[in-house]
Amino acid sequence: MNKARYLSAILVLFSGVTSLVAEDYEMRLCKRVEEKPGQFRMVESIEKWKPAETAVIVCDMWDLHHCKNAVDRVAQMSPRMNALLKAARERGSLIVHAPSSCMEFYKEHPARQRAQSAPKASNVPAGIDQWMTWLNEREEKAGYPIDHSDGGEDDDPQEHAVWAKKLENMGRNPRAPWKRQVKTLEIDETKDAITDNGTENWNLLESQGVKNVILLGVHTNMCVLGRPFGLRQMAKNGKNVVLMRDLTDTMYNPKMAPRVSHFEGTDLVVEHIEKYVCPTVTSDQILGGAPYRFTTDPRRHVVFLIGEREYRSRETLPVFAAKHLSSKFRCTFVFADAEGKERNRFRGIEAVKDADVLFVSVRRRALPEEDLKLIREHVEAGKPVVGIRTASHAFSLRGKSAPEGHAVWEEWDAEVIGGSYSGHHGNKFRTKVRSLAGAATFLGKEKLLSFESGGSLYINTPTRPGQKVLLMGGVEGVERDEPLAWTFRRGDGGRTFYTSLGHVSDFEQAGFNEMLARAVAWCVEKPANQ
Repeated sequence: MNKARYLSAILVLFSGVTSLVAEDYEMRLCKRVEEKPGQFRMVESIEKWKPAETAVIVCDMWDLHHCKNAVDRVAQMSPRMNALLKAARERGSLIVHAPSSCMEFYKEHPARQRAQSAPKASNVPAGIDQWMTWLNEREEKAGYPIDHSDGGEDDDPQEHAVWAKKLENMGRNPRAPWKRQVKTLEIDETKDAITDNGTENWNLLESQGVKNVILLGVHTNMCVLGRPFGLRQMAKNGKNVVLMRDLTDTMYNPKMAPRVSHFEGTDLVVEHIEKYVCPTVTSDQILGGAPYRFTTDPRRHVVFLIGEREYRSRETLPVFAAKHLSSKFRCTFVFADAEGKERNRFRGIEAVKDADVLFVSVRRRALPEEDLKLIREHVEAGKPVVGIRTASHAFSLRGKSAPEGHAVWEEWDAEVIGGSYSGHHGNKFRTKVRSLAGAATFLGKEKLLSFESGGSLYINTPTRPGQKVLLMGGVEGVERDEPLAWTFRRGDGGRTFYTSLGHVSDFEQAGFNEMLARAVAWCVEKPANQ
């Protein structure tokens, strides 16, 4: 090979590598939009971010803390966080390590000097070096959803006393024992920066053309929000900032209001941020796989797969989950893309791998083969499924062929749902709902459930072996009633709960919400009694 051709080949190879490294991030931003006073709708948007225009700021991942449980949780998530930082760094993003009050430890570190020597920006915002208590009057009026006025320590008092003594014996201040960032998080002295200063951080971002900022670390309800490099300052001053919600933690004591578990308290703070401060993302959007979960979080994982328009379940189900499931379950929402070329794509469907319960509200989608395989593997493992309304024909195209590279599951209704869906009565008919006498134990009600649904009556006869009907429904002028809700013991041994209810108005019925919540709980009961 002559010299010119050799150089050409090298340039092609280098170009390919650069292209791979610099591939845009595909970020799924979750926020909550207020449609009426006090009523929020979960909205997911897809954005392409250039890695070179993106920075990851690591907030206060200290080596030690006055709360022993906080130290343990940092230790748990720091390996996943380090993997995230490494992946972002390799793709060309700036990594800013911000262990507040620890700059003395790093005074000779090249990454610290890099932050100090960043060119002064011409647009340094006023007040950027200050702690920011609230983003605006709207957030302040809403207030925090948890009470952390006690400092948020959730240690057992006796264990905490032992821990404080240990810190003292180490020569550390038991109230502020941090000296450096936790060692698990690697710092690249040739690329990264270290600062806890608002102006230095802003100079870094501006000098490197950073438009997008990912905040991760601890603690969400305090430092992550309020620091000079935190979410509020970044949002206020025009950065496209997000919280990486699966790589964070709160300072919250479950003995304080609203007296929920520590992990539910974190979820409430994340929800607050999505409503009032900025969107959130998860680490799998860069690393792949499923979002991170703490091993000490005892809640079962419910993954909601939502892909239908008519019944607005992308609005009703997040509200239902927040009110009825969050105390005992960790909920993940996976939405189908908008109608169009990618209507069969569910971004983030990899979360199904980690699901204890799969909750389906999908209508006639042919998933990419690998995505549908995840659903099949969940079912084949004997894991529970909950379905509402159009879930009976979730993966059916009425016998039509799937697009290339996609697949359908025409037997899904018979094999997984346990139904016999063959259509529905006209929309002009109102469905009268009534529970069967034998359903009282399952529904947890002494009185029979009775209400009128706003949705048409689905035809689901005849019943199938393994199916136990809980609700029946009828419409005026039609002789035969139809089963509306049932449990189903599948051939693989797994449990399914299904209801053909799920109209928007059904979620206004207390009995319907209670039944759905009971169904999810029933799915994970051991032994599961039908």
